[in-house]
Amino acid sequence: MPFEEALQRLEAVVAEMESDALPLETLLARYEEGVKLVEVCQARLAAAEVRIQQLEKSATGEVRLKPLNAAPEEPEP
Repeated sequence: MPFEEALQRLEAVVAEMESDALPLETLLARYEEGVKLVEVCQARLAAAEVRIQQLEKSATGEVRLKPLNAAPEEPEP
């Protein structure tokens, strides 16, 4: 599920839950759905963050992906 779609559905779920018109069983089902949607959104954002961190500019100004380092870089003394 794309991020935008998951976020829109999550917003709809929250609005439904805030309406106070849902029976307890439905409320619990919406809560579970919301938790899953939050996980989807967090995963998509984490993947986007990694991709952004991989972008670098070459000497000619061209933007390209650089290889992801397996270990974090140590600060230079």
